[in-house]
Order: sequence, then structure tokens, then C-alpha cells
Amino acid sequence: MKRTGYIEEITESWIGQNVVLQGWVARRRDLGKLIFIELRDRSGTVQVEIEPGSAAFANAEKVRAEYVVEVEGELRLRPEGQRKEGLGAFELVARRLEVLNEARTPPFELDAGERVSEDVRLRYRYLDLRRPEMFRNFLLRSKVVAAVTRFLDQEGFLNVETPMLTKSTPEGARDFLVPSRLNQGEFYALPQSPQLFKQLLMISGFDRYYQIARCFRDEDLRSDRQPDFTQLDLEMSFVGQDDILDLNERLLRHVFQSVLDVELPSPFPRLTYFEAMDCYGSDKPDLRFESAFVDVTDLFRGASFKAFADAVAAGGSVKVLRAPELTRKQIDELERVAKQNGARGLAWLRRDADGFGGGISKFVEAQREQLLSRTGVQTGETLLFSAGEWRGAVEALGAVRIALRDLFDLAAKGPRFHIAWVTDFPQLDRDPETGKWTYMHHPFTAPHPADEQYFGTEQQGRIRAQAYDLVLNGFEVGGGSVRIHDPKVQTRMFEAIGFSEAQAREKFGFFMDALEYGTPPHGGIAWGLDRLVMVMSGASSIREVIAFPKNNRGSDLMAEAPGPVEEAQLADLGLALRRD
Repeated sequence: MKRTGYIEEITESWIGQNVVLQGWVARRRDLGKLIFIELRDRSGTVQVEIEPGSAAFANAEKVRAEYVVEVEGELRLRPEGQRKEGLGAFELVARRLEVLNEARTPPFELDAGERVSEDVRLRYRYLDLRRPEMFRNFLLRSKVVAAVTRFLDQEGFLNVETPMLTKSTPEGARDFLVPSRLNQGEFYALPQSPQLFKQLLMISGFDRYYQIARCFRDEDLRSDRQPDFTQLDLEMSFVGQDDILDLNERLLRHVFQSVLDVELPSPFPRLTYFEAMDCYGSDKPDLRFESAFVDVTDLFRGASFKAFADAVAAGGSVKVLRAPELTRKQIDELERVAKQNGARGLAWLRRDADGFGGGISKFVEAQREQLLSRTGVQTGETLLFSAGEWRGAVEALGAVRIALRDLFDLAAKGPRFHIAWVTDFPQLDRDPETGKWTYMHHPFTAPHPADEQYFGTEQQGRIRAQAYDLVLNGFEVGGGSVRIHDPKVQTRMFEAIGFSEAQAREKFGFFMDALEYGTPPHGGIAWGLDRLVMVMSGASSIREVIAFPKNNRGSDLMAEAPGPVEEAQLADLGLALRRD
């Protein structure tokens, strides 16, 4: 029999009517003369009452949790004292109950939710996804994709699919390699992003492209990262950076308004990479709370406090962060965070009635009045210091800032969402292992024209990229750039990162050839769709918004992947395993 509708569609207009519902038994209560079932479908739950004289009673005695059933009966209001808001006001009095399928006892109580071990939940992911909160996450995700698609269609974008099997190219993470059976000894790579293909589409004259793209990166995992993930990928021709940022702001405002009824600001705030790092110690700062650093480098130039004075003399910085009142145990924990992020320690002061006490107070008497004035620290509050080479000092204090956020729930005092652009990233960076120049984003990012003069000089580190990241609540949810469209500039970029002409042609010969055939100015962005939905939904992990994710060891516990393959499959590919 056809069901009347989803449970969430029940309204008072259904009262007194014959209604058919289908779903799973969430729980069953047997009171002897009456049996109550809580029936669940993807949209919600409703109470079903089965009376002793009913033809449904015999089957109701048999059902257990997670049985699949069809129930037919009369919908009515529950007794006045038992009514709850929403669907809790209704109950279905069953005339017929049909068991569509039985179920084994589930390995965990679905109501226990995230209190259940994540490995257990991932092993039985199909059961975990029955939880209403999980369905809400995926309903949100579906609505986000629909809103994106509607907007980009109206803006003249073409939805184009790019290859899943392509060539291994250096893009910052390890590739997942796929051996070729027809070309033994050679390998495809799964795409880390559609970067080159979307630029080729611009060369092809498609002008505006987008794709909900599957991407793959063989890198260490964390709560906001997966080896296979989804991104919104888009590219535009005949545009500059402001054009791209404007379109993405309009798109994201449309998504938040359509899906969450949340109005984002217009325009989004912008910080340069240097401003973000210098004030917050991160290129993806959480701006729901302020707690910006105060620079006190000048106060300790030539000062008697040797630790800070030496850092300044070596060209470093001294930064201070104002914090709430802290116990010694809390300070020790924050110092551990600072050391984990490269600092030698974490100097501190506590404001008291006379000035400062504790920590390094006896070493900073000469700077007391200026520290009080610049920081605005109040009695009982704490000042936390980081000193050393600029980048190391700000990154360590940035990690402490985030630890303070979590310790005192500082973000809860700010807006639900805070979005901003971080712009003007360095074009080049030093590889910490080799000391050689490498790209910060990817080698196809256009430099600021005024900075091109530094290519090939000792001042390459001064080159600013026309690159930008979209930062939401401390997460990078999007990143992109204006691309290099001049083949001469592309050659200089390859040279800057140490590629010989032969190496560049081996990796990117087809792309370098394409640039020679009339490439328009173009640029784009990729949104991390999983990460965006995670933040929008309030989920604690990206795995809560991916239907069948890997665990933090990169394993699919349900499908038992990765796993071994048969020797015959390896032989077809011309491969043999080396067993250590």
C-alpha cells in the first residue's frame, strides 16, 4: 500500500483520516494491554498505539528495534496532558501492522549517538546514518549543493566533468597512484584537484566552469581532512581578483540565506596574510573572538631581559596575548601547547593591584607602564608572551590563542559564523626539509605584477601571490588565485622553484604548450564542500557530513578497505609486492 507521506508531513488536517506510514521501529513499550511503538522514518518519529483488540496486536508483540514496518490506522491527537510540541502532539492508532523485514539486535543504541565509539559507528555506518542528526547533516549538504547549482547556472557557469585518471603532478600532497594494465610499468594518478583541466577549459573558451569534484590526497588525516573528499571547483575568464571575490561572496551569501536563513555581511572582511599571521598567528584565524596579539618588540630592544632582547637583536619579534585569569596548571598546559608548536617556552605575567606579579615580572619592571597601557590588561588577567623568529613566534602564540578559545569557550561569545578573506599570500616559501624555494599554493598562481621583478633574485620571498583563502570560524573552506596566463611568467615561476626546462616539460609539457595558444586572463577557487557543511551544521568532525568516510587511520572499517588483492590481479598489472 502506498504510504500517505513522511512523518514530518503530518498535520492536523490528517486527524481522523486513514493514514499509512512506513519506517523503522525506534523503540517498543509493552504495557500488557497496550503496545506503544515509536516509528521513525528519515524525517522524524511519531508514536503508534496498538490496542489489544486490533488486528495489528499480534505482529506488534513480535517487533523489535529496527524492524522495518508498515502501519495503517487513524491519526489522532494524543491526550492533552501527554502532548508535546510538533509531532509529539500526534499518535497513530494502528488497525494494521505489517512487518516488512526483521532486524538483528543492533550492535549499539542509536540514541547513544556520538557517545558510541567512532570505530563501532563507522563499522556499522548504515546504522549510524539512521540517526536523525545524521540525516539532518546530509539534508543540509544536499540543500547546499542545490543552492550552489541554482546560483551558478543563473550566472552562466557550465558544469563540466574532468578526468579521474590523470597524470601525477606535484601539487603539494602525495598522489594516489593507479597502475595501468595496458601500459605496464606506468601509472595514472587520482586528481588532487582539477586544477590544470579547469585552466585548459578557460583556454578552450568555456569562460565559466564549475564542478562538484571528487579529489584525492594521500596525506595524514585529522578531524577536518579525508583522503577522498569533495570540492566545489570553479574558474572564470577575463576577470581579476576582485571579480572572483565578489562572485564568491554573492554565492556564499545565497547559500547561507537559502539553507540556514542566515545573513552574511557584505562585503566580507579582508586581511592580508601578514596581518592574519602578525595579529592571530594563523592564516586561517578564528575571528569569532578578538584576542589579537600586541607587538611589544620595540619595548625589549636592548632591554635587560636577555631572552627577549636577544630575540629582537637577531631580527625576531616579541608578541603578547591578553588572557583571562589562569591557574598555574592552565599556564603549564598552554606552555605545553606552545612547545608543541616550536616555542622554547611561554613567558607570562599576572596583573595585580600594583602592576605585575608571577612569571617574568621581576624582569620587565622597566616596561611595566607601557605593557599596561598597550594591552589594557585588567587586574587578575594574564599576559602571555612569545619571542623569537617572527613566523615561529606568532605561530606558537597562535596555537596558544586557539587553546584559550577552547579552554574558555571564547567563540561562543561571538557571532555564530564569522567569514573573512585572507589575501596576498607569499608566492614562494622555503621547504623546511631542503631549504629550497617551493610554491605556497601551487605553481600556476599569478604573482602581483609589481613583484615579478624579484623572480630569480635573493628577494624572491617578497613576491606576493594573487591568492586568497576563504576562512570561516577558523577553518579554511575555500582557496584560489588568479592564474598565470602568460607563458613567459609561467616559465619564470618554474625556474624559481628549481625546475629545469626538461623537468617542467616532463611534468607539464601539455599545459605549457596550451598556454601558447591564446590564454585569457583567468582565475578561480575551490571550496572544501565537506568542511563547509561541517561548519554550517555545527558537526565536530568532517566524518559527520560524509556518508561513508575513512577513520583517522585512512581505513574504511565497514568495507574493510584498503585490503589485499589476489596475485593474479597484480600479475595483470605487471606488479609484484616486495615483502620486507
